[in-house]
Amino acid sequence: MGIRDLIRDVDDAVFSTLGDTARIEGREVLGMFSAPWLQPKLGRITTALREPHLVIRVADNAGVQTRQRVEIDLSEEDGGGTYTIASIEPGGDGLVALVLRKSP
Repeated sequence: MGIRDLIRDVDDAVFSTLGDTARIEGREVLGMFSAPWLQPKLGRITTALREPHLVIRVADNAGVQTRQRVEIDLSEEDGGGTYTIASIEPGGDGLVALVLRKSP
């Protein structure tokens, strides 16, 4: 058994236990959703930037494209709702980060 097989087994266990349910254009996937709040200081101006993202496995990334609709199955307080994929960022580790923008 190679390292990729071991990592795939670990990812299966982690995603099935801790993953968030999302639908990309209606197709259900498990991922790790995060909507961090960042407040960098620019001079004396404090900004509040939010760049939510969903990390999915490469196998679930087949057919995913920017501007597709993503629904995160969480409460609104936890960032759930409808998003649009702004960019796709492969990590080189078997995972892909989908950078999201809140849909109106």
